[in-house]
Amino acid sequence: MKKLLSPLNSIPAALGSRPILRRFVSSHFTTAAAFVGDDPADSSEPEPGRRRFPSVIRDKDLLLKSPTAESGLLVLDLIDAGSLEPSADIYSALVKRCTQLNKLKEGRLIHAHLMRSELKPDIFLQNSIVNMYCKCGSLDDARKAFDEMPARDMVTWTALITGYAQNDRPNEAVEMLPRMLRLRLVPNAFTFGSLFKACGAASWNGHCEEVHALSVKCGCSPDVYVGSAILDMYARLGRMEEACLVFDQLDSKNEVSWNALIAGYARREDGETAMKMFWEMQRSGFEATHFTYSSIFSACASTGTLEQGKWVHAHMIKSGQVLTAFVGNTLLDMYAKSGSIQDARKIFDRVDKKDLVSWNSMLTAYAQHGLVSEAIHWFEEMRKLGVQPNQITFLCILTACSHGGLLKEGQYYFDMMKRYKVEPEIEHYVTIVDLLGRAGLLDRAQKFINEMPVQPSAAVWGALLGACRMHKNAELGKFAAERVFELDPYDAGPHVLLYNIYASTGRWVDAAKVRKMMKDGGVKKEPACSWVEMENSVHMFVANDDSHPQIKEIHKMWEKIDATIKEAGYVPDTNYVLLYVDEHEREAKLQYHSEKLALAFALLNMPPGAPIRIMKNIRMCGDCHSAIKHVSKVMEREIIVRDTNRFHHFSGGSCSCGDYW
Repeated sequence: MKKLLSPLNSIPAALGSRPILRRFVSSHFTTAAAFVGDDPADSSEPEPGRRRFPSVIRDKDLLLKSPTAESGLLVLDLIDAGSLEPSADIYSALVKRCTQLNKLKEGRLIHAHLMRSELKPDIFLQNSIVNMYCKCGSLDDARKAFDEMPARDMVTWTALITGYAQNDRPNEAVEMLPRMLRLRLVPNAFTFGSLFKACGAASWNGHCEEVHALSVKCGCSPDVYVGSAILDMYARLGRMEEACLVFDQLDSKNEVSWNALIAGYARREDGETAMKMFWEMQRSGFEATHFTYSSIFSACASTGTLEQGKWVHAHMIKSGQVLTAFVGNTLLDMYAKSGSIQDARKIFDRVDKKDLVSWNSMLTAYAQHGLVSEAIHWFEEMRKLGVQPNQITFLCILTACSHGGLLKEGQYYFDMMKRYKVEPEIEHYVTIVDLLGRAGLLDRAQKFINEMPVQPSAAVWGALLGACRMHKNAELGKFAAERVFELDPYDAGPHVLLYNIYASTGRWVDAAKVRKMMKDGGVKKEPACSWVEMENSVHMFVANDDSHPQIKEIHKMWEKIDATIKEAGYVPDTNYVLLYVDEHEREAKLQYHSEKLALAFALLNMPPGAPIRIMKNIRMCGDCHSAIKHVSKVMEREIIVRDTNRFHHFSGGSCSCGDYW
């Protein structure tokens, strides 16, 4: 092996005569012997079968650019000039450095150089190249390198499968398995770990049991690494019974296995069980990580349980966790979705190293709460600070414009997407249809749909259908509903909207036909329910349900409130009772809508002056909206209602939506 006796004297005359290169070598290479890619203080032994070699190249100088631009890298120039022997160790160190620093361009140069060398058949180096491309996110390069390899082993296959799994291409990861098995290669624990991750994210989940069974057949012991991956796979697919079974059978558990289970419940919006698992994790002696807190905050956000979210936030502060963007973004989202926009803003201000998700989360919060002016100001502030908006950013600002009825501004921001080279997705088209529809421009909305460059989805036609319900346009509503039925026949929402259009316009025969269509097709309407959190307990109410232990007191309380607000000018809007009954019965039906029961319960049990936060699983009806406006004035209470569409902040007899919803 050739050794460099001096960084200058060892350079061949042809290369060393170039003053630029000579100065480059002199300034960046040292005369003290060190190992390529290693810390001189590291005396650990090299990998079996691999030799250390003395050189004068420091780790930080491995990827120095070539001053002559012959090969692109100075080290490769030295190899070409004969000053450095092209050994496996030098290539391995170069590839490792590219992987660590995510240097794709330099990695391609090294790969090309390796392919021209005598070390081209070295499977260790080829595997390192595939892994480097995967870690740098260039899956096409990784697959090309994989296909061109003269020989492959289990490490090769595992590297590519892992690359696909970690770069959001799960289907391709799973598709690699049959090919690998046909070559009689036996997957190892690392292979199965990546396959389970891919199965949990693939567009079809029919292979999860097969891969699980294969791991058992191959004798892959369900240690905490493999077991946690299996658990996470089932949890991501929403199959929590199987996930719990795997969890219970683990001989040893760690933070990863606990986090996978908690995240599974959080994704199912089962906040109660997620919190229970969080408590059990603490009692079992495991410290909560930022992944744990992120999942719990997401669970609290889905149910709007502010008090529980605050408790977990306090727990995180006591544990000494830094408020990174990863956790801070979910915490911000939790406060916003629980109705506390002020706390959400405080969290944004405290987040360390804010990213685009942080800005988008705050923009989403303003849009959901109907704070249109704040949303527009926030968006413009982002642009001033040089934060590059993406698809989600524009979706948020368009949603805010839709909630505020700002047609001109909405069109302006939609057109702005081209300037930022952001391609509109179907969700952006939905917001424009919704914006036009809410403004009563139904013909323009239909024309916009017909001229869309992409095929309209059920959501697009559903937005038009919702506008037809608002403006009682039965004929166009029927046309839009038929399009939705073709694209998504099992969604109850469009059926209910069409029924409501017919009922509100007195077309009871047509309304009955829609009901029959739903019954024949097995389409069921989701029951309306509302809930309110008090003292870390969630109290849920369903219309005309008398199961709550305080139901008699609740009914009496609402009857008292109803009489009071009628004196203040409230008139029940029986148009929202879409049943063929007389006026008296219609008014009686309005009395016990779920949000009214939740409000009466809160007024009975909460301290005077405390804000009341109510969550609802469907959109609030117009009569309840009117009634709660009057209650906020008469009872002098701030009332916040979150439905599936937005937040309504009631105070002093008015609502933040300005009655435009």
